[in-house]
Amino acid sequence: MYRFGWFSTGRDKAARDLFETAFNAINQGDIEAEIAFVFCSREPGESEESDRFISMVNNNKIPHISYSYKKFKNGRVDGKQRNGLPQWRLEYDRAVMQRLKDFKPDLCILAGYMLIVGKEMCKRYNMINLHPAAPGGPTGTWQEVVWQLIESRANKTGVMMHLVTPELDKGPVVSYCTFSITGNPFDEYRRQLNGQDINRIKTRQGENNPLFRLIRQHGLKREFPLVLASMKAFSESKVRIIDGKVIDSKGNVIGGYNLTSEIDKIIGD
Repeated sequence: MYRFGWFSTGRDKAARDLFETAFNAINQGDIEAEIAFVFCSREPGESEESDRFISMVNNNKIPHISYSYKKFKNGRVDGKQRNGLPQWRLEYDRAVMQRLKDFKPDLCILAGYMLIVGKEMCKRYNMINLHPAAPGGPTGTWQEVVWQLIESRANKTGVMMHLVTPELDKGPVVSYCTFSITGNPFDEYRRQLNGQDINRIKTRQGENNPLFRLIRQHGLKREFPLVLASMKAFSESKVRIIDGKVIDSKGNVIGGYNLTSEIDKIIGD
C-alpha cells in the first residue's frame, strides 16, 4: 500500500482541516493509501492550535512524532550559514530524520509546515508542497501572489504542488490546475482599479480589495481538492518522482500532471 508521510506545524484550523480531509478520503477508500506518520514541528503545550492538531492525529491512531524547532533553536543561534540556512536548521533536520528513521514513506506532504527544508532532508525524502499559483506564475506568499496577478493584469492563474527543494517554491511542478480570472465580475473589479496606484490600494484596502478577495476565493476552493487529487494520482502510479524528476505512467518526464479537469469536476459537483 502507498505510504504518505505528513509534515505540519499544526498552527491553525486550516492545517487541521486539510489533515482531516485527507484522512477521511483515505479512510473512505477514495485514496488507496495510508498516512504512515505525522511529524509536527511543535510539541504539546506550545500552543492551543497545535495541541488541537496533535490531539486529532492521536485520536485517529496515526503514529505521531513531535519535535519543537523553537526549543531546539534555543542556544544554537551562532549566525553560521550553510546552503542558505542557519546551521541550527540543518542540525534540526538531522534530528528530525533520526526520529523518523524507522518510517519508509513513498511520498511526504508538507501541509502547513512552517520551515524551509534543508538539502539533506530533500535528498532523504520526496516531499511536495502546495503553492497558490500556476506553473511559471508568481512566487511568494499567497498575498504576494495575488497582488502580483493584479499588478500584471494576468488572465489566468492556478494552484500547484511542487517538489520541495532548498530553494523556496522553485522545485519542479508535480501537479497543478488552472482557472481564468477574466470575465465578470473580474473585469468589472479590474476596471475600478484603472489609473490607480496599486501600492496605494494595497495600503488602503489590503485584503479587503474586491478583486483581491475574488482571486483568492477561486484559488482557495481548489487547494484541498488539488492536494487530494495529487495524493490519489500518486497512489495509482499516474505520476511518480524519480531522481528529482516528475514521471507520468508511461515513464515520460513531464512538467507537471495537469489535474484541471478533475478539479473543475470536483468543484462543479
